[in-house]
Amino acid sequence: MKIMVVGGGGREHAIIRKLKENKNVTEIFALPGNGGIAKDATCVNIGATDLEGIKAFALKEQIDFAVVAPDDPLVLGCVDLLEAEGIPCFGPRKDAAIIEGSKVFSKNLMKKYGIPTAAYEVFDDMESALAYVETAPMPTVIKADGLALGKGVIIATTCEEAREAVIGMMQEKKFGKSGDHIVIEEFLTGPEVSVLSFTDGKTMVPMISSMDHKRALDNDEGLNTGGMGTIAPNPYYTEAVAAECMEKIFLPTMAAMNAEGRTFKGCLYFGLMITEKGPKVIEYNCRFGDPETQVVLPLLDSDLLTIMQAVHDGTLAECEVRFSEDACACVVMASEGYPVSYAKGFEITIPQEEEPFVYVAGAALKEGKLVNSGGRVLGVIARQKDLETALAAAYERVEKIRFENAFYRKDIGLRALAAKER
Repeated sequence: MKIMVVGGGGREHAIIRKLKENKNVTEIFALPGNGGIAKDATCVNIGATDLEGIKAFALKEQIDFAVVAPDDPLVLGCVDLLEAEGIPCFGPRKDAAIIEGSKVFSKNLMKKYGIPTAAYEVFDDMESALAYVETAPMPTVIKADGLALGKGVIIATTCEEAREAVIGMMQEKKFGKSGDHIVIEEFLTGPEVSVLSFTDGKTMVPMISSMDHKRALDNDEGLNTGGMGTIAPNPYYTEAVAAECMEKIFLPTMAAMNAEGRTFKGCLYFGLMITEKGPKVIEYNCRFGDPETQVVLPLLDSDLLTIMQAVHDGTLAECEVRFSEDACACVVMASEGYPVSYAKGFEITIPQEEEPFVYVAGAALKEGKLVNSGGRVLGVIARQKDLETALAAAYERVEKIRFENAFYRKDIGLRALAAKER
């Protein structure tokens, strides 16, 4: 069976490793993949947003099943294009991917169907937005409507910061057309939880919960990043919270998308905050999170390809989805200067025995050697019986890996450990 995975980061590496466990898989192609993924799949130099190139390759190679992993090709309609050619895919169609592609759409969806989220206002012109922030309570959250590489959300603590954020998005176009419309919403407080879910539009199966660490530096300081590390499960996501989320958020979201004629089939990511008034949705993603996938999939004891096929076929209710009771930790090794600017081309050395525990995100092959080519370079993981042991093992592995200008947070999982002790 020939599989094609669209994307080229650490998330895709984790997906590919898991798909390889299925004995029916004969070949996996990664478009475009990266220097580390090349050890586990055949990398093809076709960009994730080159939809026509992806389609042509899939037809030429007679691909049996495709996994479209990143947000951009999903929002652009990659699944629609492939399935029109008879190639079954895992991932939502364009009309469902809008749940991530437009913050305005997702906020209005939640308001219409009574799904708990922060109070908000939508703005299409800058003057109205600037007038609003003059009287809005601080801190407040300002979001670009469209995709912005996970960076289109600014928490403003003062009126001046809010003004700068609005001008940056709407006038200076820091996030391009994504800032043509913005959402200004209430600032919520509480522990954050990420829950990825398999859904075929009829059945919703939440995966194990996780906790991301977005800030670049220890103690949650520094700039916002795509994620500097993750742990699973998240101790704040108790059985009671899970039950409330299923009743008030997960199933209502699935039903809302069906009611809108936008049935969602794929991985629906719920970014949640556990507030004093219960769990609320901070954001939806239309795909596996990165780096959440790197701790969730190692805990999946069922076959990933079988689940993905069941999602496509609409038979998820009949499919076994089983997760381990172990814990998993991922520490991201990044290039010094990320998320702003950083030097590239430094050789990466990973001891052979540690390679199965390293997901490669931003690295290329240069003269046969693996070198850093991105901000987030590696995700180093460990699965153990408990979180403390998993974190210790992950950091032990990090110490053995070398590349010039590498940096990583030293406090991944400490907040979760403190929560477990309470």
